[in-house]
Amino acid sequence: MTAQGPRDPLSSKRAAKQSAEAPLAAVQHLRKRGSQRFWQSLIFLLVLSGGLGYWRWQTWLQPVGGSEPIQVTIQPGSSSRQIGRQLQQAGVIRSALAWELWSRTLGRNWLFQAGTYALDPNQDMLAVAQQLRQGRILQRRLTIPEGWRIQQIAEALAERNWIPAEVFIATARVIPPLDWLPPNLSSLEGYLFPDTYFFPAEQLEGSLPDRQKAELVINAMLQRFAEVALPLFRQHATPLSLHEWVTLASIVEREAAVSEERALIAGVFLNRLKAGMPLAADPTVEYALNIQQTPARRLTLAEVRTPSPYNTYLNPGLPPGPIANPGLASLRAVLEPEETDYLYFVARYDGTHVFSRTLAEHEAAQRQILSQLQQPPSPTSP
Repeated sequence: MTAQGPRDPLSSKRAAKQSAEAPLAAVQHLRKRGSQRFWQSLIFLLVLSGGLGYWRWQTWLQPVGGSEPIQVTIQPGSSSRQIGRQLQQAGVIRSALAWELWSRTLGRNWLFQAGTYALDPNQDMLAVAQQLRQGRILQRRLTIPEGWRIQQIAEALAERNWIPAEVFIATARVIPPLDWLPPNLSSLEGYLFPDTYFFPAEQLEGSLPDRQKAELVINAMLQRFAEVALPLFRQHATPLSLHEWVTLASIVEREAAVSEERALIAGVFLNRLKAGMPLAADPTVEYALNIQQTPARRLTLAEVRTPSPYNTYLNPGLPPGPIANPGLASLRAVLEPEETDYLYFVARYDGTHVFSRTLAEHEAAQRQILSQLQQPPSPTSP
């Protein structure tokens, strides 16, 4: 037998400890591997979720698409949530939720303006928000040509179903308290400046009373007169009062079909006023009788002799007020007339006139033009 030496107590304890720790280490190792897999899986899910969320967010931002602008009216006091829902229901944006999330974070300092908008469904959500932020509302265009009368303006507004003609005409007879307007006006004829105007769509097409709509249009035109015409008048020395200036310019406006003749026609009328002669202007008779002269339908002798304060064949000097709303060119022509010794002119009915110095020359020109009008048209080649 081989003799055995005494055992080392420390070695025995170490072996026993290692034997006892082996299963614990295995468990800890498994736990560590499981924890790593859990975090790896969690990170993967977060990345996947973030990617899908980003993709979804980018999808929400994209335009809805469409061929026509979509009209949307944002009411005053609407919240971002209400606006988002309204835009989604109208088909302007893809997601009201995306609108609300964006408006509460990146767009929290943006203020959206009320009004009626024409929104392009081919622009993305942020472009829509920018349009509402800038207040680029839908506007209606109104162009008033030079020489139109209040009646014609009223008819144009009525044709667009914006304001009834009779309401506009009645409102134009109410003179606002503007210190530059001449006293004792019976209407605003002559002071509604011809130009192109833009009005918010809801002002002309919304629920405002018709009288208030008419006042908005009239006030805009009066303001333009004050901005454009008044400075011109104040820059020139003239013996005419403001009302006389506008009145004469309105007659020039209706007489001058060719811009090159405008200052010359103004010069003739001023010569006649200085000489104490009646202006004998056909447009004043047309205004008095509410008719329109044409080559086929010229004024009759009976019409020219019809009494009216506006008939400048019967009454010397200027009529009581303007017969139309003159443009800037006619207003300027009265202040800067062409110096001439002409006292007469007659229309050729092609837009131009024949000017004369004496009554005999004038009557000869009238006979010639009348003869030409009575001649049958020359045959045209096939």
